[in-house]
Amino acid sequence: MRISKSFVKYILKRAIILYLTAVIAIYITIVIADAGGYIDKIIKSSIYVDIAMKIRGNPLYSQLPLSEVNKIIKAEYEKAIKRLGLDQPFLIRSIKVYLKNALTLNLGRAMYMTSDSGSRQVRIILLERLPQTILLFTTATVLIFLITLFCGLKLSRTYGSRIDKILTSLTPLSAIPGWFYGIILIMIFASWLHILPYGGLVDAPPPRNPILYALSVLKHMILPLAAWIIAGFFIGTYSMRMLFLIYSTEDYVEVAYAKGLSAKDIERKYILKPALPPIITNFALSVIASWTGAIITETVFNWPGLGLALYQAIQYPDIPVIVGVTAIYAYLLMITVLILDIVYAIVDPRIRLEGG
Repeated sequence: MRISKSFVKYILKRAIILYLTAVIAIYITIVIADAGGYIDKIIKSSIYVDIAMKIRGNPLYSQLPLSEVNKIIKAEYEKAIKRLGLDQPFLIRSIKVYLKNALTLNLGRAMYMTSDSGSRQVRIILLERLPQTILLFTTATVLIFLITLFCGLKLSRTYGSRIDKILTSLTPLSAIPGWFYGIILIMIFASWLHILPYGGLVDAPPPRNPILYALSVLKHMILPLAAWIIAGFFIGTYSMRMLFLIYSTEDYVEVAYAKGLSAKDIERKYILKPALPPIITNFALSVIASWTGAIITETVFNWPGLGLALYQAIQYPDIPVIVGVTAIYAYLLMITVLILDIVYAIVDPRIRLEGG
């Protein structure tokens, strides 16, 4: 496929716009996470109290006059503030420190949170939690996509049938969030039947055998995975069904039927192929979104992923961790949307490269 200069120019323009959008989104997150600088005031007060308690409780300073002790406290406080960069105004620090570090993915150190290995590096904290989130939510996203794709296509073939009407009428059930279904499943299978665990990643103590360890993780995945699939099944199936029905009523499909083409050829060439761009978009964005986890679902099931880490960071609040999660997601989303623009030109014959 020939790539024209206008298309390259269009992609570059899109990349710049997406990057600027990511910058704005990250900076808004910084301002909100720090409450416009109010959290810094709380942190400063906490630092002052900690230093004052340590110095006043130290026997070495007990014989000194109160004025001298206060001078030492003030000097130590100013050193700590300068070391953390809190001596600068919030506007300057939010751009020179937080925003710059986020854009360069130099995520720095967390204020309060630590990784399982004891590190305060935000990068290590997030990398420890990311595999668990991908394992659960990306698996759920892929399963939901495949199940709803198959069911939506099946319902579009049997439009107006009893099963079509039943599943369509059950679509509002997807308004109930996954974590609520999770609580119901916990009550049934963990609290009542005692056949599945309440939550967590693995049994305690964890099995040493790798196979038994993997089976234990799969057992702990069943309830959160089922909750997420139930929540997304009905609306996903309905969306796929409507998408296929829209393309199946196009004029060119009617012409294909009139020409005597087989139903399978028509479905493959004239319904599935034109529907690929929105299907690919939905799948790609869902996968990227799944990498950030689900805060409430991971909290309900005590699943040690990014969602639970973000919930803990908001509670503290631990601004570097919050900004780190946002920056990574913003970059992933930006790259995904840019790739989708290119993929559209490949899979959709209606897009003209010459016109961008």
